[in-house]
Amino acid sequence: MNKQTSLLSLFAILLLPLLAFAQGRERDAEKENAILQQLQSVAPSAVNDFKAATEALDREDFKEAARLYELVLKKAPEFDVVFRRLGFSLVGMGRYQEGIAMMEKAVSKKKSPENLVSLAQSLAYPGPDREGSKADKERAFSLARIAYLEKRDEDDPSYPFLVAQLSLDLNNEKVFREVTEALVKKYPDQMATHYFAALLAAFDEDWIKAEEEIKKAEALGFPAEAAREFLQSGVHSRATVWRYVFYSLYALAAWAVGLVLLFAFGKIMSGVTLRSLEQSDPNVTAGQKENSLRNFYRKLISVAGFYYYLSLPFVVLLVIIAAGSAFYAFYMAGQIPIKLAALIGFGAIATIFMMIRSLFIRRQSEDPGRALKESEAPRLWQLAREVAGVVDTRPVDEIRLTPGTEMAVYERGSFRERSQDRARRILILGLGTVNGFRRNAFRAVLAHEYGHFSHRDTAGGDVALRVNSDIINFAEAIGRAGQAVWWNLAFQFLRAYHFIFRRITHGATRLQSGDFTIRAKCGSCLPTAKP
Repeated sequence: MNKQTSLLSLFAILLLPLLAFAQGRERDAEKENAILQQLQSVAPSAVNDFKAATEALDREDFKEAARLYELVLKKAPEFDVVFRRLGFSLVGMGRYQEGIAMMEKAVSKKKSPENLVSLAQSLAYPGPDREGSKADKERAFSLARIAYLEKRDEDDPSYPFLVAQLSLDLNNEKVFREVTEALVKKYPDQMATHYFAALLAAFDEDWIKAEEEIKKAEALGFPAEAAREFLQSGVHSRATVWRYVFYSLYALAAWAVGLVLLFAFGKIMSGVTLRSLEQSDPNVTAGQKENSLRNFYRKLISVAGFYYYLSLPFVVLLVIIAAGSAFYAFYMAGQIPIKLAALIGFGAIATIFMMIRSLFIRRQSEDPGRALKESEAPRLWQLAREVAGVVDTRPVDEIRLTPGTEMAVYERGSFRERSQDRARRILILGLGTVNGFRRNAFRAVLAHEYGHFSHRDTAGGDVALRVNSDIINFAEAIGRAGQAVWWNLAFQFLRAYHFIFRRITHGATRLQSGDFTIRAKCGSCLPTAKP
């Protein structure tokens, strides 16, 4: 019960409104009639005075109530109820000892739950600005528990309320927890139930629930000032922190699910692409199914690219959480290894810095090889134009020679120029492919490359290139800083994401490189074509 000492100082402040609530409940007419009938049987002439005294007590006119109850007492000296209510009236007037004595007599005459709980409340909380001693509260606690256990009236929550408050004051966590849990089940709509539930949640360090419960109590009549003081004791700030912790965990979970979905889509699309290539007729123009597959792949690559940048804040969060968890573990262990802590701190800061910096590094892109002038190879240029005419597309604007064996095409220009098919078309020709390359075979492969232009495969790719460049920048920076280690979450993220992104983009490459629909237009020039 001593978990939150900052809240314990608040209980005395919050106690008074609760007692006012407990004392201010309307009387049960059926029970009151039973009491009046009992008095009628022993002192009929005292009934009217008793009723008037009770009305005065309910409006807190304790002096008038005491005067009238004394008249009733003279006529019914064995009636325990009049002793109890006279005692309440005397305590309300400030005549504490006399009032307690009267209630003690009521208990001695009849140990009813009503007499026991009344004595208990007066012993523990005799007035709005007065509390009983610890010994008084301990006795009150025993009396209140007996009354609570013997009481059979399920409509009167004042008994468990008093037991809960006394167990709270006496630091009896076990009873407080048991009674509060019973209140939540039996009286979920009572203000005091939410008040006690808020305190129990604070003890359990469930700050979000504590805040919610005290606000429910406030909505049911709990004083706003007391609720605000409770929240300002640290409950609200801690609840806010934990809310953001849970929001972060939910976001991390959603992000992780997104990564899994990207991987799954990449795997599925790769399989779909292979089946499409195996089942398609190379001599038939691409249909709606193939075009839809291409469009979907473009969108998937764009989503995967943007998801990389969306992932970076989550990676930063994971790095911070990992470093913070390590520091917290050192703190809980009672010993902080300075060198290890410094290494973890440096690694976290360096990783975050390099991650952000990698987004602003731009690699200088250079065209491969050298440009081949038309005067140097007029027949090659003529062949390129012929194949373009057969394929019915615009010929290349530039041919570049490289020392390798590659043969590929790309476009140079702004995004708008490429999207409108106005960009400069470039053919890369590796010298290693020239020797022994038959004319028809060369025309077939060249037609295939022109097919990329026709299908606008070269019009996009900005996102994929940008992401790939940023991943490489980040990986190189981590490697140079010595942070490419197994325990670096950012490094593991790079490995996983590069694998997922490579699977998706390679699937698109299969689709583009394996599409031979251009053969239908090229006719007999393509009998020996290979991708």
